[in-house]
Amino acid sequence: MQKDLNFWEEQMDLLAQQDYVIIDQFFNSERLKSAHHFFEQKQEEGEFQKSAIGAAGTSKVINEIRGDYTYWLERERDTELAAIFEALDDVKTIFNRLLYLSLADYEFHLAHYPPGSFYKKHLDQFEGRKNRMISVIVYLNKGWKDGDGGELRIHPEGEDAIDITPLENRCVMFRSDTLFHEVLTSNTSRKSITGWMLYQPAVLPFLAL
Repeated sequence: MQKDLNFWEEQMDLLAQQDYVIIDQFFNSERLKSAHHFFEQKQEEGEFQKSAIGAAGTSKVINEIRGDYTYWLERERDTELAAIFEALDDVKTIFNRLLYLSLADYEFHLAHYPPGSFYKKHLDQFEGRKNRMISVIVYLNKGWKDGDGGELRIHPEGEDAIDITPLENRCVMFRSDTLFHEVLTSNTSRKSITGWMLYQPAVLPFLAL
């Protein structure tokens, strides 16, 4: 996040042109370290839950579509991630300043894909709830190598699919409402912080997608 204004202007221009952007070395070393520690802590405590499809109250676990486990983040509760929330605040400000999106809030979770899991092609939107504007993923995969799987496959309109490797501290941002995407089968444990920048404040309980 220690990037200058020119860098962010270039990235936002790219996002506007192609609906996605990739930023490596996203967190500084302290933020990255705290993210790893918190993720491992919540795994040890058994806090992750099987992900489902659909809005809260109507969601279903469908293993044929997605196989990840999530832990939803709450700023007031998860104080160990204060620096991460500050970074997300900065991202929201950048979007509002450079893309004039008038974002009001965001919602994020930790995502864990065990070996053999995947997520079929989808959009990050629900019918009747259109406030997810920008999807943001920051990967926490130490030592990822060819063959580990878990690539993010995006489907830009009118173009061939693009596979993005989930390298540690790589951030991918893309339009939630237009860019279809999927997670290819992971052959190792795949970790990330994943969420969405919102037009309106997040509504509890969190949605399952």
